[in-house]
Amino acid sequence: MSARVAVVDDHQLVAIAVQNLIQAADGLEFARYATSVTDLVRPMRDADLVVLDLSLRDGTDPGSNVQRIRDWGADVLVLTSGEDPFLVRAASRAEVLGIMRKSAPQEVLVAALQAAARHELVPTTEWASALDTDPLLDGAPLSAREREVLGLYASGLGARDVAERLFISENTVNDHLRRIRSVYHRLGRPAGTKVELYQRGIEDGFVPAPRRD
Repeated sequence: MSARVAVVDDHQLVAIAVQNLIQAADGLEFARYATSVTDLVRPMRDADLVVLDLSLRDGTDPGSNVQRIRDWGADVLVLTSGEDPFLVRAASRAEVLGIMRKSAPQEVLVAALQAAARHELVPTTEWASALDTDPLLDGAPLSAREREVLGLYASGLGARDVAERLFISENTVNDHLRRIRSVYHRLGRPAGTKVELYQRGIEDGFVPAPRRD
């Protein structure tokens, strides 16, 4: 089944351009267009993924917008012109699947949309830069569940033990671990082994660093 994708942008030309990309892409179905998050979430949820403009002119902030959409039940992929590093960092702290530049090539944007529609993270240079420059941000752009899995697994538990602790299946744990490793690989921070995952977890504050007596 195709994933339903909605667009929130108060620039009509941008919204139309994204709509055209969605309608031409395999596995995607255009749901509708809204000029604000308030207008988007009024009806019952009719989209699986929302493409959100980073800088709406209604005075709302990215973190709150992302949270409202998440509470509505959809994933979020952010589009930015890169005009405000503060807003990029604010979006980075929220549970988005990626932050893409509007100026990215069409094939890159389509690939990002398709990945996000599969609930996959879309690491980008824009996102990595926000991570590197934001002292308030906890490391790699992992979801809350992925941070839990990383913290438990890297601390010494096996996949089955992590699954029992979080009341999820072992296959789900392994899926999370694959995505976590993929994110770190794309950020240029290898995490192919359990030792490397432990190191990345310490670096990003997801795993307690060993203490010296």
